[in-house]
Amino acid sequence: MLTVLSNDRYKGMFHAQQLFDYYGDLADERTTTALAVVHQRYSTNTFPSWALAQPFRMIAHNGEFNTLSGNAHAMRARQFQMRSNALGAADDLAPVLIPGGSDSAWFDNVAELLVRGGRSLPHSVMMMIPEAFGSAYHMSIDKRAFYEYHAAIMEPWDGPAAVLFTDGRIVGGTLDRNGLRPCRFAVTNDDLLVMASETGVMDYPPENVKMLGRLQPGRMFLVDTVEGRIVTDNEMKSKIARQKPYRRWLSENRIELRGLFHASRAVRSDQETISQRLRMFGYTREELRMILAPMARNGQEPLGSMGNDAALAVLSDRPRLLFDYFQQLFAQVTNPPIDPLREGLVMSLMQFVGKQRNLLAETPEHCRQLKLPHPILANDDMDRLREAHRDDFRIVTVDMLFDAQADAHGRELADALDALGDEAARAIEGGASLLILSDRGSSSCRAPIPSLLATAAVHQGLLRRGLLGEAGLVIETGEAREVMHYCLLCGFGANAVNPYLAPELIDELQHRGDLPTEIDTENLIDNMIAAIKKGILKTISKMGISTLRSYCGAQLFEAIGISQDVIDEYFTGTSSRIGGVGLDEIAAEVLSRHTVAHADGVDTLDFGGEYHYRTDGEKHLWT
Repeated sequence: MLTVLSNDRYKGMFHAQQLFDYYGDLADERTTTALAVVHQRYSTNTFPSWALAQPFRMIAHNGEFNTLSGNAHAMRARQFQMRSNALGAADDLAPVLIPGGSDSAWFDNVAELLVRGGRSLPHSVMMMIPEAFGSAYHMSIDKRAFYEYHAAIMEPWDGPAAVLFTDGRIVGGTLDRNGLRPCRFAVTNDDLLVMASETGVMDYPPENVKMLGRLQPGRMFLVDTVEGRIVTDNEMKSKIARQKPYRRWLSENRIELRGLFHASRAVRSDQETISQRLRMFGYTREELRMILAPMARNGQEPLGSMGNDAALAVLSDRPRLLFDYFQQLFAQVTNPPIDPLREGLVMSLMQFVGKQRNLLAETPEHCRQLKLPHPILANDDMDRLREAHRDDFRIVTVDMLFDAQADAHGRELADALDALGDEAARAIEGGASLLILSDRGSSSCRAPIPSLLATAAVHQGLLRRGLLGEAGLVIETGEAREVMHYCLLCGFGANAVNPYLAPELIDELQHRGDLPTEIDTENLIDNMIAAIKKGILKTISKMGISTLRSYCGAQLFEAIGISQDVIDEYFTGTSSRIGGVGLDEIAAEVLSRHTVAHADGVDTLDFGGEYHYRTDGEKHLWT
């Protein structure tokens, strides 16, 4: 498959040696060009199809974009806000992504959109595949400001990818931030440049070679065929980074609340209600001792050596959290997982939260968002958020609760979810830049909606209303405690999570003697947050993803045991190969815990039996 001057005529499903027989004009000496981009591939996880032949309008791509689901989800949300003098209104541009397209096709769709909207092709590729720009990297202030500014506009297309691109005049290539795809080049004395995945794709005498090299992670190689020269990575990126005052725009508009993410303060547990609230959210003594205590003590997620032989949540005879009905998918084909320790330099939990603006424009207001270095908010952070009074960043709290005393539990839960979505939409239309979904107000007559269900429902509801991206989403819940819970909440749309019950638990465990008293409670809380952060990095790395920005809203999970009606309404697009529980059963599980929590004479936690076998605990395959 070949493109000449960005023409997409040459593509096909045939063997490489058949190319010139199939397209006779390629062997015609009258056909001349200054550049050509050729891509030969074999089908791996998809069956060969003419419809999926490389589009080749502007790019050729070797590798996979592990973040494709999240990128596509974000592009569908952005379509409602897009405007361009050159291209028209949003209605004229949608859908940006060709239905049923491959990852290469969708990347090409977005790259072409950005270029036709007014950006240069190198600028567009830098937005979509940014190099790592953390504080540990040595780079110019202007280039770092460029990448940080655009981080508020678009998430990275992340994965092992080598991308070649051309607009008919320039031709270049770039690698993902990890450099997990090879890309080598050679320049001959007669000014022929050959760039390919491997050396030896073309024969030329060794004595005719003027320069050899390879692309570095995150770097770009560019040739200007009109000027007849190679443009270095530093020259090209320096020029683009200075074309607008990105550094000044950031300093004047980026929101960094004073005191946010400072060292945590100790939180004293409410001895009268702590046990009741733990039972309401389904905590067990086993979780406290084997999950939370090690995280607070060591700053590490605890590890187990055996497989999980406990019953699936849908088959369990005990009330289970909705989190337990999901498992993360895995990277396919040749995608390697990333080592979050050895490759920690390229990984990032940073993100911008707030109102996103027109993708096809660049203004100072585009970065007027709250910068979060990671998604775990302590109770102090929530207090500072609520105390912040800014006209340009309004924060609204919405309760995620439902009536625990109604007769039709499933219907009541459905109505509460509808009301939750309506209230969130009204808050955004009223000018909110940040929504806090909270179950702090739960009581004997008001039960907490499962935080994952509430998050997904609001996320999908805002997407259908064209309001997704108009505000950030923070989940304030007592339910989240394991690393996977935070990953699920982020994966289904949350930008940040406040596990408000966890600091109280740490204080309670210290009083019980399960945590050392010689360590300050503040340090134990910080250890727990550090353990969650490390766990999130480890989890996203299994998908070959380096940044949380590309993981948020990506829905990289499979549901096991949830009815299709619930999936279609609240977890739209999530893989689910079997049926299972509906809202009636989900509500019943919540109310089962809620009833036990508020029953007279019950003041102890259930042991659990998830990790250690107990006769009255969870059923296991090996009993």
